[in-house]
Amino acid sequence: MTSQALEAANMISPSSRLRDLEIPRYVVVEGPIGVGKTTLARRLADTFGHPLMLEPVEENPFLDRFYRERGKHALPTQLYFLLDRVRQLNELGSGDLFSPSVVADFLLQKDKLFAEITLDADEFGLYQQIHDKLAITVPTPDLVIYLQAPSRVLIERIRRRGVPSEQHIDSSYLESLIDAYARFFHFYDDSPLLIVNASEIDLAHNENHFVALVEHVSRMNGTRQFFNPHPTLI
Repeated sequence: MTSQALEAANMISPSSRLRDLEIPRYVVVEGPIGVGKTTLARRLADTFGHPLMLEPVEENPFLDRFYRERGKHALPTQLYFLLDRVRQLNELGSGDLFSPSVVADFLLQKDKLFAEITLDADEFGLYQQIHDKLAITVPTPDLVIYLQAPSRVLIERIRRRGVPSEQHIDSSYLESLIDAYARFFHFYDDSPLLIVNASEIDLAHNENHFVALVEHVSRMNGTRQFFNPHPTLI
C-alpha cells in the first residue's frame, strides 16, 4: 500500500465500517445497573436509526426511596416498573404488525428476577397475582445482548456517573443482582443471546470497541455466542 493510500485508510473513521451492516429488528440490551445497557441501547438506536424504548427509571417516584431503604419500598418500585414496561410493550405491539425495528434496554421476562430478590414472600405473592392478571403477551426479541461486569466495576461506574439516588447502592445488592442475572440467562433460550464481557471494553466512549461489537452482532450465527475480546486487540 502506498503512503497516500495508507494515510487515506487511516482517515476513515471506525464508524464508517458500519454503513453496510445490519442489526436485528428488535434488539434488547440487558444487564445489572451500572453495566452500560442504556448507553449501548442509545448508541445502537442512534447508529441504525431504530426507535428507542427505555426503562422509566427517572419517572419512577419510588426508586430513590428504594435505594435508601429497600425493604420498605420494594413493592411499589417493582409494580411501577412492571406496569410501565407492560404499557410500553403493549403500545409497541398495538398495530397489526410489530414495529419494524426497536432497541430496548429492558427485557420484560426478566422482571420477576428483581421481584424475587427484593420482595418478601407475601409481597412476591401479590406481585405474582398482579403479573398473572395482566395476561401479558409481548413480542420476542430478535437478539438479546447481555452485558456482564463484576461488582467492583459496576460500583466504579455508578460512582463516576454521579446519579444521587444510585449512590446508596452497595456491593452486596449488586452481587445479588449479578448472581440473579447469571442464573436467568444461563437458562434463557427464547431469543438468540450475545453475552458480552463489558468490564474491560468501553462501549460508551471507544469507537473501536463499539464498532467491533456491532460487527460481531452482524455476523452472529446461532442461538448463543460470547463477545470477550482483549481491549488492546480491538
